[in-house]
Amino acid sequence: MKITLKDSTERFKEKFKISGEQTKKCSEVIPGGYSRHTFDYGPHAIFVERGEGQYIFTIDGHRLLDFNNNFTVNVLGHAHPKIASALSEAIAIGWSFGNPIKYEFQLAQMICERIEAVERVKFSCSASESCISAVRIARANTGKNKIAKFEGGYHGFLDDLAISTHPSFDRLPGPAKKPLPLPDSAGIPNNTLENMILLPQNDLESCEKILRENAHDLACVMMELQAVAGGIIVLDREFVHGIRAITQELGILMIVDETITLRAGYHGLQGIYDVKPDLVVMGKIIGGGLPLGAVGGRKEYFDMVESGQISLSGTHHGHPLATRAGIACLDVMDEAAFDRLNGLADRIKNELNGWAEENNFPFQVYGAFSCLGYAFTDKPGRELKTHRDLMTYINGEHLQTFALEMATRGFFPVHRGQLSLSVPMTDEDIDGFITTSKDIIEGMLEK
Repeated sequence: MKITLKDSTERFKEKFKISGEQTKKCSEVIPGGYSRHTFDYGPHAIFVERGEGQYIFTIDGHRLLDFNNNFTVNVLGHAHPKIASALSEAIAIGWSFGNPIKYEFQLAQMICERIEAVERVKFSCSASESCISAVRIARANTGKNKIAKFEGGYHGFLDDLAISTHPSFDRLPGPAKKPLPLPDSAGIPNNTLENMILLPQNDLESCEKILRENAHDLACVMMELQAVAGGIIVLDREFVHGIRAITQELGILMIVDETITLRAGYHGLQGIYDVKPDLVVMGKIIGGGLPLGAVGGRKEYFDMVESGQISLSGTHHGHPLATRAGIACLDVMDEAAFDRLNGLADRIKNELNGWAEENNFPFQVYGAFSCLGYAFTDKPGRELKTHRDLMTYINGEHLQTFALEMATRGFFPVHRGQLSLSVPMTDEDIDGFITTSKDIIEGMLEK
């Protein structure tokens, strides 16, 4: 029988009925039922009771193989014993101080050793905060105010950068070669848009033209080497090196947001690209599952931070629990762990793409490491090079149907078309995901 969105939605609502009831109850005091709207999974979120290894266990009584992993955070899966042990030790001696502790230094030292571009580090409670911290450092060091970012790039929800993450054609985003900045939310002031320059992905000629025209006002270019939250778009290596050369020539700081892509390899995705930015934003895995963000970069850009001319401070910045968890996580994530995780991702990508090509299905898996995108497109073999390609060619109804159907069969991907792997996953787990994916896709695309 052909799989449809309507049928999949009904199966989902029945299987996760208790989660639906809990959403309704929580909505009485929390708008929408929960504080992160990204948890929406079609009709409602799936509430979790606990996590163990590669699995989550829902309040509905179901075990799901977790391909969300808190939107890439849990690279070690759930309740990893080394992180649990580190947190237990930290809690035993107190977990909130107005004084610095040695673990903040230890984690900063680990990051500096791994990431060539990072000589100094400042921690915050989130990557959103650290993105804004990086912009403030760039503005202070260059004396310029404007920011350039890429259409489809996500750098947090704060006003300065919450622009054109999810643009749409009905909002008139401007020409592809010179996109217009659009606010991601109501409540973002117009003067924020005036300080934003938008760039197209993987179009070096257009980017160079825009950057040269605005060089006198531009403090920085903020970029992900693989966009994730705005849609999985991998930037071409030659394009990235071109942007690096142009920013160096024009005196514009290049900020690479590695919030998610730090899980690409031991030296981050910038190590794989062999590019050295001026500033780096980090988050997700560096906190081992606890709230933590960081901005790092060359020492000279932090001199004004050290002197007090740039203020970056918060009550819980460099929190004892988060830094302890981060140390434990990075200790486990040695080069072999990254290689194995990326190998599992390559299996999913290669086997499903080869199968889809053989069957002439308009489905593909794409991405450069253990955070993958999946898409149903307008035709087999469609190349996705920019966020506008996602807007133009992806079948959103098919994406939603696939995600809902996966959940009812024991798998939990990100509903918007993403997969995030974790270290505890086995070859058998990947076999099951691939087999189930094929069965669902065949059912959806049945004539």
